[in-house]
Amino acid sequence: MSQLSRSHARLPTILEVEIIDEYGESRQQAIAAERSLTLYLNKREIVTLMTLGADPEALVVGYLRNQGLLQSAEDLQAVQVDWDVEAAAVVTRRLPDDMETRLGQRTVTTGCGQGTVFGRLLDSTSLTRLPETRLSQSVLYALLERLGDYNETYRSAGAVHGCALCHQAEVLDFVEDVGRHNAVDTLAGRQWLETSETRDSDIFYTTGRLTSEMVLKVAQMGISVLVSRSGVTQKGVELAERFGVLLIARAKGRHFQAINAEARLELDDMPVRRPGDRR
Repeated sequence: MSQLSRSHARLPTILEVEIIDEYGESRQQAIAAERSLTLYLNKREIVTLMTLGADPEALVVGYLRNQGLLQSAEDLQAVQVDWDVEAAAVVTRRLPDDMETRLGQRTVTTGCGQGTVFGRLLDSTSLTRLPETRLSQSVLYALLERLGDYNETYRSAGAVHGCALCHQAEVLDFVEDVGRHNAVDTLAGRQWLETSETRDSDIFYTTGRLTSEMVLKVAQMGISVLVSRSGVTQKGVELAERFGVLLIARAKGRHFQAINAEARLELDDMPVRRPGDRR
């Protein structure tokens, strides 16, 4: 990794446009930037991603990692982004033996902007069941409170999703992008580019739905607790059960819905039920 050539081509995530509001008043309004970035792997075009452009190198590395098109961080030789031509070029020493098969099999996912999963990753059997990390209710509440200090782009411009890598109630890294799949890919890419590793007690947070794609990507990062303020899908639950991922859905304030939580959720801070509260 010390020989890796990088471009460090980051762009601002927010731009301003002139708007007229409901009172007929004109003013400048922050909006989320959205750029297209065509990814090439060893000179072969792979996909075009729509992104804020905040950390494009981590995004493309994480995307290739999560699609199974990169096998190891040590194989990387160069990651170069050129916004003048809206292209990212990744050079690796080794490609998967079944590269053509992977690229020939695509599943359109529920990701924002219609994500694509190559090589039938949804049927992958290479992942083993993860260690069953425990989570306490008090830690979850503390984490949700701390996450309120993030979402900077969302607060000023909206139109983005956020993902965070956390160690118990500590937020280690937070990424926003136009799609939740981009945000998780960027965190996965940073993990490789910065040669950091997850720990058994790490937690992954997303503002997006807990779909099969999200569960699979987080499991590939070695994280077995996945928290979201949004809901969950049937396939997401199936994969969580398969890989041993504890799902915490609809987590807002002091409310949540835990799935696959047997003997893993410690209810140490239960709120007092008041008349009219839903069961």
